Amino acid sequence: MLTGIVLVVTIGVRDPAPSAAPPAPAASSSFSVPPQRPQSGASAPRAGLAAPPDRPRESDQAELDAWASRVAGKTQLSARVLAAYGRAEMWMRRQKPACHLSWATLAGVGHLATPALAVSSSGDVTPAVVGASVGADTDSGALDGDRKADHELGPLHFTPATWQKYAERANGDGKPADPQNIDDAAFTAGRYLCSGGDDLGTPSGWWRAMLFYNASVDYVQSVFSAADSYAAASVAP
Repeated sequence: MLTGIVLVVTIGVRDPAPSAAPPAPAASSSFSVPPQRPQSGASAPRAGLAAPPDRPRESDQAELDAWASRVAGKTQLSARVLAAYGRAEMWMRRQKPACHLSWATLAGVGHLATPALAVSSSGDVTPAVVGASVGADTDSGALDGDRKADHELGPLHFTPATWQKYAERANGDGKPADPQNIDDAAFTAGRYLCSGGDDLGTPSGWWRAMLFYNASVDYVQSVFSAADSYAAASVAP
């Protein structure tokens, strides 16, 4: 589990004075997410334009930013958000190469929340995302502010119990991981999705991992639709 902390230095997120996130290119007005309702296990969404290779001994921040800016122009997602998703793909490619996690799946998970969020250069999202109650309280309100019930947290929809089990701080600064930080959320989502040993490049593996993430078939079909649309847009001419 320490690998992600070590790898973080390769893309410059330890910079004590990080530069502002690059502005996203003008978004394509033709981008849309048509609903798809594939049967469970029948197909997997397409993989998006691959994030750059992760090089452990030198910075690849410039390549990541260039990739994010290119994809942002086609998907209506911000380059800053895409950098977080791409970074998670890069790290999971090294940590769990058999998982074949695509950033597009993370974008599909975050589809309903991330377009409306403002994201700082450090990755903090505003407004904070606290969803509806999902069960009895497990964290004494530490993460969601509710001592009576748990709520989904952050742009990638974690329950407090899941967050406490899989969370990892993305920049390795020693602070607790924050579900309202897009870098922490993307990295944690990657760890969660790849924790079962599934190959997300296959229909059966993608569906098993996603139903582990959220056991609702309707929810997973929505993620599929968005992930497939983002992936297709990212590789379009």
